[in-house]
Amino acid sequence: MGKDIKLCLVYRDMWQSAGKYVPRVDQLTRVAGPIIDMGCFARVETNGGGFEQVNLLFGENPNTAVRKWTQPFNDVGIQTQMLERGLNGIRMSPVPSDIRKLMFQVKKKQGTDISRSFDGLNNPQNLELSFKYAKEAGMIAQGALSLTFSPVHTVDYYIDLASKYVEIGAQEICIKDMAGIGRPVSVGKIIKGIKSNHPNILVQYHGHSTPGFSIASSLEAARAGADIIDVGMEPLSWGTGHADVLAVREMLRDAGFSVPEVNMKAYMQARSLSQEFMDDYLGFYISPNNRKMNSLLIGPGLPGGMMGSLMADLEKSLASTNKLLKKKGKPEISRDDLLVKLFEEVQHAWPQMGYPPLVTPFSQYVKNVSLMNALNLIKGKPRWALIDENTWGMLLGKSGKLPGQLGDEIQAIANEQNKEFFYGNPQDLYPDELEFFAQKMDEKGWDYGQDDEELLEYAMHPPQYEDFKSGKAKEKFSADLAKRRADAGKIPAAAAGVPMMMSGQPKELNIDVNGESYRVKVSYGNDSGVASSSSNNTQKGAAAPTASISESTAEIIAPLEGKFLLTKDNSESPVKVGDVIKPGDVIGYIESMKVYNAITADKGGTVVEIAAISGEDIEEEDVILRLK
Repeated sequence: MGKDIKLCLVYRDMWQSAGKYVPRVDQLTRVAGPIIDMGCFARVETNGGGFEQVNLLFGENPNTAVRKWTQPFNDVGIQTQMLERGLNGIRMSPVPSDIRKLMFQVKKKQGTDISRSFDGLNNPQNLELSFKYAKEAGMIAQGALSLTFSPVHTVDYYIDLASKYVEIGAQEICIKDMAGIGRPVSVGKIIKGIKSNHPNILVQYHGHSTPGFSIASSLEAARAGADIIDVGMEPLSWGTGHADVLAVREMLRDAGFSVPEVNMKAYMQARSLSQEFMDDYLGFYISPNNRKMNSLLIGPGLPGGMMGSLMADLEKSLASTNKLLKKKGKPEISRDDLLVKLFEEVQHAWPQMGYPPLVTPFSQYVKNVSLMNALNLIKGKPRWALIDENTWGMLLGKSGKLPGQLGDEIQAIANEQNKEFFYGNPQDLYPDELEFFAQKMDEKGWDYGQDDEELLEYAMHPPQYEDFKSGKAKEKFSADLAKRRADAGKIPAAAAGVPMMMSGQPKELNIDVNGESYRVKVSYGNDSGVASSSSNNTQKGAAAPTASISESTAEIIAPLEGKFLLTKDNSESPVKVGDVIKPGDVIGYIESMKVYNAITADKGGTVVEIAAISGEDIEEEDVILRLK
């Protein structure tokens, strides 16, 4: 037989590429045995990326999950690997270096052997500390090349990039074909070039199936010298996920490679358990479209890992857009119409934004801006009306140098708004914070956890961790799941424990008193949610202070739907009734599509009412503030 090819099951990525959530720890530990018994995997991807944050979102301790989930593989000698985002660690925003260092120490002690580190801009400067900290913690430092297809992302570009990663400490190289748009022959040329320059470097190929190239790319990767191929398995292979282990194995075996046998009885057990997890609750968060391959994605190049959240975003955006179109007497649009318009807009916006590789978090930034552009064009508004702070940070160089040049449209907006570009080391913008979070935990009486893992979790995901500790996360998830189950079974939501509100009931009314017009809010029982644990935001359910409101007041309305927040961190002071604001002032934020969008005033005046409730969802064109 020919060269040995090893296989890696990307079990974490299978779920993230399909939908919003991952299995619970009890489910993960149940499926570990059958995965091991399949007998064909040298590696299993167990954690990293959004894994910990997702655990927190449904009210589960991610540290317990990682330790219990990795242990069975550690016991039998199957290597475990995690995905981490360089400067962003395992979250969507930059992380101070002391927190990054602790992350590697904790994850190694929890049982993770390999750190697959990637930078969304393929910036070696952002990965040098990742490689250093991983090796110091006793992990294998793997550097991932974020593969995309553009005029600046050539075969030679990636071959040279791999050499830069090796020079600064990468011990292995991963070809991270996150959108599956790497053309198979080019994938082979890249790997052949890397192996020619570094014959002793292990190369692992990771390709999503979304547009249909990945099975051919896996074969080309093996022929060019790849050592390990990442695979998925039913019921979550193909679609936005990865090629199935059975297909990859048979293809490679037919091509003359030596590939391990698959224990089919164990495969069917693991397959059955994964389906059970979907039937239990995960299937409620998986769009059927994410189980299909879609060659339309060859053009925009959006990655499989974000398609789960993308379809959820589209559903929300479609509903609010059609509501607005109907209000204006215009024809509604279908989801397919919106999807095509989004894909077309990505192809316009991506070059303007400097060709950042479409991988987390920058794929989100490009998608978010493109979606807002597409929606605004549908509504007859201009492009680039709303660019969130994180996206501006990328555009201005705060995440590192962009692969390409900014287009004229973005450059003009930057000049008009007097934006300052950054040319230094992005890590310098984020000073150490571990001591700050340790002090906060001391004040709250919270334990740092085994190997400081709870301290890491708090420092890495502050708001999500606080919601987890307070029980708010589990309560919110349970309510959402109950509603989805009720909707799927066509059972009245109240029977599933979900508060209901009659459709068509007004939330606000205009009332005339002695010739004076007043705007009042109408409450229908317990529809305001639970109290917020955030101390710096207005409490949920609590009425914001108001002054007399007449028809002469001006309104600042929400430009998009999402969760409204008066502030996004403790360093800011919330807008209050009586404050005088001027056009351009930030009056709050809307958390939507995984980023905070700063909402600025388009008019000035004295605040007489804060109509939106901090921490609650808000719809497009809902009133945020009223001014006099």
